[in-house]
Amino acid sequence: MTVYILKRLGVLVILLLGITFLTFSLVKTLPGDPAAGLVGERADPEAVKRIRASLGVDKPFIVQYAGYVSLLMRGEMGRSYYTNRGVMDDIAVKLPNTARLGLCAMLIATLAGVALGFASGLNRGTAIDRAVTALSLAGLSVPVFWSGLMIIIVFGLWLKILPPSGTGGVRYLILPAVTLALPAVAGIARICRTSIIETLDMPFVRVLEAKGLTRWRINFIHVLRNILIPLITVIGLDVGSYLNGAVLTETIFGWDGMGRYTVEGIIKRDYPVIMGCIITGTVIFVTVNALVDILYHYADPRVRLYGGNE
Repeated sequence: MTVYILKRLGVLVILLLGITFLTFSLVKTLPGDPAAGLVGERADPEAVKRIRASLGVDKPFIVQYAGYVSLLMRGEMGRSYYTNRGVMDDIAVKLPNTARLGLCAMLIATLAGVALGFASGLNRGTAIDRAVTALSLAGLSVPVFWSGLMIIIVFGLWLKILPPSGTGGVRYLILPAVTLALPAVAGIARICRTSIIETLDMPFVRVLEAKGLTRWRINFIHVLRNILIPLITVIGLDVGSYLNGAVLTETIFGWDGMGRYTVEGIIKRDYPVIMGCIITGTVIFVTVNALVDILYHYADPRVRLYGGNE
């Protein structure tokens, strides 16, 4: 396990270098000038030139990139062009909000997806199975921004049972979490259904039935244990969708998190903010996937994490 973790840390360092270079290159190709955005398009050219020099955006690309990497090696991410606050300080405030939203969405998606997948897989070919399949297709097809707006209109404006936007306690968290969870619910339900159908056709299930085990024990202990690997996989991969979906969801619901912070940075051409958000998201995604690989080992000891025979 120690060897595996060290290998993943090495891969993370290489990946971060590649991500920073690619992102830095793409950010520099964005139209617009951050200096002109700070002082206005009609500002004196000399003032714009001085602002560009103070921000360091007038230097060659490779010099700017090397300076940013050295900044990261000191444990910093620079300062916002507009607020002059440290990007890491802002992320420390906004990341917990996104974490709350993402964890709540993951809990909703896992519970609802597994429940729907079990209902569909155990009743394949019936009306329940067809209904769950149709709902799953709808969940995967409907874009987040549309479902979010519909949820705001119905529950926030028509029924007025939950606040339509803002950052706060549980009441403010429910609508954006449900919106963010909907595509993941559909994906987990489909994977769970397929895995259950395949598992129920395995010989060990018939052996358990012959031994006299109850259907409940077979389905919710033995079958569930055998579908853990695909479930862990899809839940781990959904972390990426939570990070991407949070950009739209937080913007729609006015949730003060990393997604909204990223959008504001892109609109303002605030390069340190954009880079800080992307690097933070990359670290989270890679870390979660490493944890998923470790969970494989505990869910199924036949899975080898490094160097051993299958």
